[in-house]
Amino acid sequence: MREHLAQDGAAETAPGCAVPATAAEVLLEGHRATRDRVARSILDHGPSSAADLASRLGLTAAAVRRHLDSLAAAGLVESREQRVYGSRGRGRPAKVFALTESGRDAFYQAYDQIAADALRWISESVGGGKAGEEAVAAFARARFAKQGQKYLSSVERAAAGHRAEALAEALSADGYAATVRRVPSAAAAKAPAGAQLCQHHCPVAHIAEQFPQLCEAETEVFSQLLGTHVQRLATIAHGDGVCTTYVPASGAAPSSAERAPGAVPTAGTSPNETARPRGGNSHD
Repeated sequence: MREHLAQDGAAETAPGCAVPATAAEVLLEGHRATRDRVARSILDHGPSSAADLASRLGLTAAAVRRHLDSLAAAGLVESREQRVYGSRGRGRPAKVFALTESGRDAFYQAYDQIAADALRWISESVGGGKAGEEAVAAFARARFAKQGQKYLSSVERAAAGHRAEALAEALSADGYAATVRRVPSAAAAKAPAGAQLCQHHCPVAHIAEQFPQLCEAETEVFSQLLGTHVQRLATIAHGDGVCTTYVPASGAAPSSAERAPGAVPTAGTSPNETARPRGGNSHD
């Protein structure tokens, strides 16, 4: 929650520098902690009026309203009229404050655990083992094939030499923070440059640690979208800093000499050419 409540003007120091906090910084940190308490109280007790929050937290109503204004400005709470069941007295209905979807997302969520449990159930429902692995792989292929359909038109509109950039832009719109880095061919100095498609964030990294079929299915979809063999060099799920996929120049498939040591065999790669990566030196 505190990450969502950072305010302009807060002084930051370089990592490792033991700089004493100023009175203003201490005061600012105190404000953030109190806002956390206000948001948490709404989470625990449901939509609440400023008076209710002030009573529960031992604050003045004016102080609570200031924190609610900050939370509302950050899109974490919203005001609404209090629902009244039965007859309502005279006067305007009380205003209460509730967490928005973004406000709820700022607290711990168990989505990763639910996803892992669901994939594990899929595997176990067909008997586990090889059959279970294939069942999870079938789900992963279907999931990424659907996602790939969203990107297809963007990639097809791009010039042949810039489809990797178009795919990166589409991935970034879905939260993958993707970039493209052009790299020269190792086979010949005058050969067209290939590209490294780098995903600096992976929304399913924690699940992919347990189910590598997700990474494999994603790589297959990249190959289909780009119309060429692609080579997965590194993944966040396996401990690398960036998910990196090598995309050869248009119309060319990379030779074994162009592949980074230990690269993962993917679509179009002979299974006995390479092994799973153990390091992350080949990405940006």
